[in-house]
Amino acid sequence: MASNPTRDQFAALLDESLGGAADGGFEGRVVKGTITAIENDKAVIDVGLKSEGRVPLKEFSMAGQPHGLSVGDEVEVFVDRVENSEGEAMLSRDRARREAAWDKLENEFGEGKRVDGVIFGRVKGGFTVDLDGAVAFLPGSQVDIRPVRDVQPLMDIPQPFQILKMDRRRGNIVVSRRAVLEETRAEQRSGLILNLSEGQIIDGVVKNITDYGAFVDLGGIDGLLHVTDMSYKRVNHPNEVINIGDTVKVQIIRINQDTQRISLGMKQLESDPWEGVAAKYPVGAKLRGQVTNITEYGAFVELEAGIEGLVHVSEMSWTKKNVHPGKIVSTSQEVDVLVLEVDSDKRRISLGLKQAQQNPWEAFAEKHPVGSSVEGEVKNATEFGLFIGLDGDVDGMVHMSDIAWGISGEDALALHRKGEQVSAIVLDVDVEKERISLGMKQLEKGAPAAGVAASGSTLRKNEVVTVTVLEVRDGGLEVQAGDDGATGFIKRSDLGRDRDEQRPDRFQVGQKLDAMVTGFDRSKKPNFSVKARQLHEEKEAVEQYGSSDAGASLGDILGAALKAKKD
Repeated sequence: MASNPTRDQFAALLDESLGGAADGGFEGRVVKGTITAIENDKAVIDVGLKSEGRVPLKEFSMAGQPHGLSVGDEVEVFVDRVENSEGEAMLSRDRARREAAWDKLENEFGEGKRVDGVIFGRVKGGFTVDLDGAVAFLPGSQVDIRPVRDVQPLMDIPQPFQILKMDRRRGNIVVSRRAVLEETRAEQRSGLILNLSEGQIIDGVVKNITDYGAFVDLGGIDGLLHVTDMSYKRVNHPNEVINIGDTVKVQIIRINQDTQRISLGMKQLESDPWEGVAAKYPVGAKLRGQVTNITEYGAFVELEAGIEGLVHVSEMSWTKKNVHPGKIVSTSQEVDVLVLEVDSDKRRISLGLKQAQQNPWEAFAEKHPVGSSVEGEVKNATEFGLFIGLDGDVDGMVHMSDIAWGISGEDALALHRKGEQVSAIVLDVDVEKERISLGMKQLEKGAPAAGVAASGSTLRKNEVVTVTVLEVRDGGLEVQAGDDGATGFIKRSDLGRDRDEQRPDRFQVGQKLDAMVTGFDRSKKPNFSVKARQLHEEKEAVEQYGSSDAGASLGDILGAALKAKKD
């Protein structure tokens, strides 16, 4: 009877049967085996060991796909252990696929190739992808070109991916579906662009609308329809003209081959309203339009669809200066304007709002001629006069010298305050310079009507006349030439040469005295002077008598002159 082999002999026989891989030489390796049976959900596989192993069928198929195995098929498996506690080999198809997949993926990653995979699970921040045994991570941002709300339709479907990063030591693989789509899209765009040309008219579908325009699908490639190219008329927002899903006819304005961007236009398919605009809207024409937009520098007025003109802030109002245009007009308001300038090349029309209305200074001059009385409120007091608010929203100015008789301008200014109602005479209206001169003292008792004193009086400068005292004031005398002549004023310092003669209280109302006309004020009211008359008479006496009466005293000369005047 043959003796049983020793332990060492058995090990040697086993090593021989395993090709020198006994005692775990198979472990940690990928080997080929044959399917000997399929039992329930497992495949029985013989890899040449003393016992067979069982592998779940799900390890032989990608997620959601059938395994397609049958008895006799040869498959590759990974040997975890030669024998477990039950005496069976511990085999794994997943490990075998994973090892083979990593080798293949590393080669494809190095060559930049796409790889096929299946999205089979959801994890924090993204999804898991089966790359024929290797599990990769698909970030949520890399699923599609645009955010995807529902990824379910994309799961369990074989599709291409691009490997972004992989680390075999850590077992990490990051893939992107978006990169594949963008590359495919770029290829498609390049092909489509070759079939397009600038100036071409094409139909498209509005895919998206933004504040600055809309993206139009031209059959696989998008073009931008800018808001300024939608219509010749002002468009505040694209949704005023189009909606998502609309089919629109557009013209290709520009194609950038480098960036593959396409610019589209709709208004280019319409007739240009600016053709012949200069003849249609001649300078000086009065028109009616609607305010479409208001800015700090003016307001835009639409004259017709596609034709707008600018009313500059300086042309908005005759009287309201340095105010925001929004305080003068409002959006959608109908206004009358006057054409000031037309530049067809630059597509600009300058309009005037105030020019379409009557000049308030012309209207005031027609209604209130020089010499007429007006009333108004003191709007402001300056160091040189008062500004009075008048009809037509215009202001007139009373110079400090025309506020009151017999007192200084500063004292006269102090008599009035802002908000006070006053009366005045119109002295002058300068329409071109937009100025109205007023006088208040001309309304005082005995004062001549504005514009009448000079023309109605025969007084001449340096003329000596007899005047009658109308009023005695501290500053001088209010007098009248003749019985019904012009009234004027004799200042205190002009009442005589000597200081004793310069006292107004020496005179009484009704008293007559001779005085010389020394000039006229701004309202043509004469100024008189007794002192000037005295000096003039003295000079005449010296010239007349001084040459023939050599050695005569000044008193003798003046006495002779007075005697001659009496005779």
